Amino acid sequence: MARLPVIVGFGGYNAAGRTSFHHGFRRMVIESIDRQSRLDTLAGLAVMTKQVAVSDDGDFISREGEVLSLEEIETRLGNTILNSTLVRRIEKSFFDVDHAKWQQSMTLDADAGQSTSFILSKSQLPKPVPATWQLEDAEDGKLKVTLDAAAVIKVDSEREFPVKAAGQLPSGFDPGELYNSRFHPRGLQMTVVAASDALHSVGIEWDVIKNAVQPDEIAVYASSGMGQLDDNGFGGMIKSRSEGNRVSAKQLALGLNTMPADFVNAYVLGNVGTTSASTGACASFLYNLKNGIEAIQQNKARVVMVGCSEAPVVPEIIDGYATMGALGTDENLKKIEAKTDDEPDHRRASRPFGDNCGFTIAESAQFFVLMDDELALELGAQIHGAVPEVFINADGFKKSIPAPGPGNFITLAKAVAAAKDLVGIEAVQHHSVMYSHGSSTPQNRVTESELFDRVAEAFDINEWPVAAVKAYVGHPLAPASGDQLAVALGSFHYNLLPGIKTIDKVADDVVADRLLLPLEDLDLSDRPTKVAFLNSKGFGGNNATAVVLSPGTVASMMAKRHGDAAMAAWSDKVENTHQAASNYDQAATRGDYQIVYRFGEGMIDENALEITQNGISVPGFAKALCYGTNDRYADMI
Repeated sequence: MARLPVIVGFGGYNAAGRTSFHHGFRRMVIESIDRQSRLDTLAGLAVMTKQVAVSDDGDFISREGEVLSLEEIETRLGNTILNSTLVRRIEKSFFDVDHAKWQQSMTLDADAGQSTSFILSKSQLPKPVPATWQLEDAEDGKLKVTLDAAAVIKVDSEREFPVKAAGQLPSGFDPGELYNSRFHPRGLQMTVVAASDALHSVGIEWDVIKNAVQPDEIAVYASSGMGQLDDNGFGGMIKSRSEGNRVSAKQLALGLNTMPADFVNAYVLGNVGTTSASTGACASFLYNLKNGIEAIQQNKARVVMVGCSEAPVVPEIIDGYATMGALGTDENLKKIEAKTDDEPDHRRASRPFGDNCGFTIAESAQFFVLMDDELALELGAQIHGAVPEVFINADGFKKSIPAPGPGNFITLAKAVAAAKDLVGIEAVQHHSVMYSHGSSTPQNRVTESELFDRVAEAFDINEWPVAAVKAYVGHPLAPASGDQLAVALGSFHYNLLPGIKTIDKVADDVVADRLLLPLEDLDLSDRPTKVAFLNSKGFGGNNATAVVLSPGTVASMMAKRHGDAAMAAWSDKVENTHQAASNYDQAATRGDYQIVYRFGEGMIDENALEITQNGISVPGFAKALCYGTNDRYADMI
């Protein structure tokens, strides 16, 4: 029987804050959670947004130097903290959307019967000299240039950006400040801090996990979709010449979309096992997740870290998507809100399944640690859920790369059928939840709702609860389904489904006969979720749907496989794991994020490898790597 890939840790950062221990989820449903959880979440965000500092004794200190209780943080700073999260107006720390830098093309022409001339130093003379330029020596060794004809020049200018909203990390939270991140693009800074958060959330020291398996039984599957396109990555490299700058030695290497996996391997885990960076546009996270769970199911790995990181809140990327007509502009948002002069409500820019005009770009980094069920029991790991299946299908022939197609009908139907086999039709019909792609485009609201409705009809599902995570955090491209998975785990834990609070009503053209699209948080206590579906639709026909099982469902399945005695032994061990994980959570809430960045530490001397006919002993790993027996083609030998 195949091993079951269980989720034993998760972490990351997006516009809702820190992912581990459901902090980001709690920000989304903060009106509906218990008071203590609300206070803890606000305190953590207060530290992230630098509204408060933390003393050596662990007290929260206001900017004025006062010690604040959790209740005082909520009363005095609550609105400021909440407004510093989720989708909002693009902050000037990214770029000034009212005065975005531009190059204005201008044509210089002289008045009739006159010439145009100017002075410049010889070092500034272009090569070759334009044929329409006449050169004369001027004073101080400079040159006088006279134009025979009109000349086109480019001058630094400014323009108002048509797109002004994005999902951004909480205001004031700079991942690059948390470790020695010199020259790292923002997407890789986010990778390091997100992977660290996921690793610590496990509650078991990494060395204990590493020494419980063979060196090649650890795998990392992570990527970005766009690569790193800010000034420290591909973006800076591509525009350096046009801006008169020099390309650095780091920009090309660090710009690669494989770098999130490479950084986790080289600086966080010290992994020598399998690594891969899969991309499928907006479905990239699920592509990596599929690789991870199949590695566990096929006994190729026992511990897997899966994730994606993307930092696309840069003018060039936003400009590209806006030119495609894919993003919600201020002009179109105002039309929806029937406004003329005032700004639109940027906090409601992302409007899945409502009257909308385009998606809202965002940044996010999400990572998950998975183990096979046997190792999780052995180590006393926490079990947050399991991912038994991820289905991926293309669209066939297309006439438009961004347009949807039949592939998503195939992935979703296969996912629901797989869940029916695993947990039964009654659980699928009455205890399942759909986490939509919900991109907030007019086309998506129609095509995805029709998809859900048709599959619901096929499996006789009624009032199928549908969530739209992008209403809160926007669309971060590659990590989008990582955001969905984090929310699904939070929903399992709290029996709450975040409502689509950025819309006043479901749009008239949404097909929702068999769907439940809640506009407020939905209490699921009377129908606890046993299985969740994560749906993703990516440009180019990259469709994916994942099946996620709740912790209770997983525990029941594991008890059948391993027996009550094994589960009792696991229960005893997991108490220590919970405590260790909780200790990290409390520290991180107070700003001690415990970033793992092992630059040049613990490097393996190749000469110290012990290679035999049976395997390889790798320094730093307790167990040797065993080759195993390759008998796949025994019938041909």
